[in-house]
Amino acid sequence: MRDIRVSAVQFEHTPGDKQSNLDKVRRFAQEAARQRVEIVAFPECCITGYWFLRRLSGQELRALAEPVPQGPSSQALLALSREFGLTIGAGLIAADPQGKLYNTYLVAMPNGEWRSHRKIHAFEHDDIVPGSEFTVFDTPHGCRVGVLTCYDININENVRIEALQGAELLLAPHQTGGVTSKNPHLMGRIDRALWDNRYTNPQAIEAELRGDKGRGWLMRWLPSRAHDNGLFLVFSNGVGIDDDEVRTGNAMILDPYGRILAETWKADDAMVVADLDASLVETSTGRRWIRTRRPELYKPLTVPTGKECDTRSVRFDEVGG
Repeated sequence: MRDIRVSAVQFEHTPGDKQSNLDKVRRFAQEAARQRVEIVAFPECCITGYWFLRRLSGQELRALAEPVPQGPSSQALLALSREFGLTIGAGLIAADPQGKLYNTYLVAMPNGEWRSHRKIHAFEHDDIVPGSEFTVFDTPHGCRVGVLTCYDININENVRIEALQGAELLLAPHQTGGVTSKNPHLMGRIDRALWDNRYTNPQAIEAELRGDKGRGWLMRWLPSRAHDNGLFLVFSNGVGIDDDEVRTGNAMILDPYGRILAETWKADDAMVVADLDASLVETSTGRRWIRTRRPELYKPLTVPTGKECDTRSVRFDEVGG
């Protein structure tokens, strides 16, 4: 890996309005290029919209989905990547040739190449199929990139596998924070009025974004994913109204020691930028720990316990929905 400049974006998407959301992607991509960024990460499903997906009929969801990379949104990202000379990652709902639907994160590279990640732990709609492959690839920027989407990163094994596959930089697109939960120890809904009044009383909403419904919750686990696996992590997230919840943003970039290089708790669309020191990867604690692994002891990790459940049932039990 060589030194590289990256950015993470948070923005409030418009449900179902792909053109409006792509216009925001363009504006941020243009600003990223102006700041000499090489890789910019946008949130999960930021092109199609996210939480409203669960309310759509199967027919409405299929009408929103597009093939990748032949669809207009993919082609728009590839065109932006070429125009601004940077790698762009953004999320949408994709349809494969057999008609299966996936929560997909497309990474468009300026040399015309692309990769897509299908969310492994998808739960947003009965008609969205979970992916079954890890996504790690080389980029034109001299670094090897992995992608895991939102709930995917909750599972320790997923991040470790991508590190073992050589990922030096993990793109972590999310739509999280402010999540409704019946568990008093997990996040919790943010009062819509605080967001609506964010310009007249920014302190009130930013206290929520920085607190246990947003940044406080992330800090319990997100830095460990970077630290324990010795990789840079680029966390992008939605912010603002997402159907009946308020996303918390908190876009941030972490180094392989789990330290925050750049972050924001702004109650608005925003982008953070950081220069990554490639020399940190090989010397990081996580990389040293990985070299002391004893794989012959880990067979129990692959043996079902009988307690496994599909992600959708676990996720919606958590919210009482």
